[in-house]
Amino acid sequence: MAKDKIAYVCSNCGQESAKWIGKCPNCGQWNTFKEIRVAPEAAGRATASSAAMSMGRARGAEKVRPLALREISAKDEPRIDMHDGELNRVLGGGLVPGSIVLLGGEPGIGKSTLTLQTVLRMHDRRILYVSGEESAHQLKMRAERIACSPSVAGCADGGAVDDNCMILCDTSLEDIFKNVQDVRPEIVVIDSIQTISTDSVDSSPGSVTQVRECASALLRFAKSSGIPVILIGHINKEGTLAGPKILEHIVDTVIQFEGDQHYMYRILRSTKNRFGSTSELGIYEMGHDGLRQVANPSELLLTQDHDGLSGIAISSAIEGVRPFLVETQALVSSAAYGTPQRSATGFDQRRLNMLLAVLEKRVGFKLMQKDVFLNIAGGLRVTDMAMDLSVIAAVLSSNVDTAIEAGWCMAGEVGLSGEVRPVNRIEQRISEAEKLGFTHIILPKYNLQGIVRKKFNIEIVPVRKVEEALRALFG
Repeated sequence: MAKDKIAYVCSNCGQESAKWIGKCPNCGQWNTFKEIRVAPEAAGRATASSAAMSMGRARGAEKVRPLALREISAKDEPRIDMHDGELNRVLGGGLVPGSIVLLGGEPGIGKSTLTLQTVLRMHDRRILYVSGEESAHQLKMRAERIACSPSVAGCADGGAVDDNCMILCDTSLEDIFKNVQDVRPEIVVIDSIQTISTDSVDSSPGSVTQVRECASALLRFAKSSGIPVILIGHINKEGTLAGPKILEHIVDTVIQFEGDQHYMYRILRSTKNRFGSTSELGIYEMGHDGLRQVANPSELLLTQDHDGLSGIAISSAIEGVRPFLVETQALVSSAAYGTPQRSATGFDQRRLNMLLAVLEKRVGFKLMQKDVFLNIAGGLRVTDMAMDLSVIAAVLSSNVDTAIEAGWCMAGEVGLSGEVRPVNRIEQRISEAEKLGFTHIILPKYNLQGIVRKKFNIEIVPVRKVEEALRALFG
């Protein structure tokens, strides 16, 4: 009988070592090497792999051979419509056949709800939903609750759940492949990858080795059979996807489902996409009957009435190709302790410190002994540089306790010398502000070259420096 081998794998990047190492030589993290027990080759390490390859051959996949570049077809395969505009946008136009997608998020954020209500819409596709965390009865109750919600349109029989969605509650990878061969689905969903295990690895489900081997077998199955696979993954306490970092390298697309559980908004963003852009953003609203797509997030992200309230500025931001207006809130108060506090929610705190330094050095407002708190309303996390101007305006509005007049919004990046730098997609920002009834918008002067102002019904205020913007707002 062959003896099992002991190896050490970095849980952060997947680096292997024959002995334990304190610091990973690949990613530089400390105390991340975990001991794993490697089963002998004769015991069937290739069990899951052979099952995946046999599935591909069963569906008529050709024998793999080297191909010249001119022999490879450049024709794009039609993408699978997910019947969800937000999800299709984040995926780059739909689900690519033969791809493997990893959906990650914090516990309770709505990963399983989003996936289940999506597959319930797809009446024209046969789907196998594999759950390792919930029983079939729990999934039935959830499916009936969201079957005829506004987010799942077109349900048949007055709320009956579609029979094209097959439910399997199992955690064995070999049994999953056997059921796939019997059901012959067009899409496979695994909820979650941390609960799946294979007999070829002698370790508990969720370990580094199990996650890596199961994901690799599912990748081989997806590529050889052309059936797309959607994996649901957990998030660890550091906020990254649980399991080895190599899991993110294996899959084609990594999607993060974010949001504060105290807010009803959820953000779907792509951090890796081999078939589309990673700058797209999808917004959902969580309700008692599932997730609802937010077609116009600007109307929901803006407070209905903030007249006379200081420390509030509206910015015209862009995420991907989508414009929306964001409410920036700031609070400036005298420091209660010796060291003033700097806190930012939904915004980069280091950039906030830089903007405060610009406001003090270039504009002349002393904030060294003041606490500054910044918040992006709605629980959003915005990375657009055009938010700089609204952050400075909100901080100054709170500092002097003077409200910004209603109907004003702004967009502009602020440089270290106090200049307002140009931003991209300026016409989309103007059109979004005009559509929501704003009367004035402050923009960088260099952005207005070649733009016909007469076609907009909103007054455009061009500025070159931060002082000019603040003078236009506060007089």
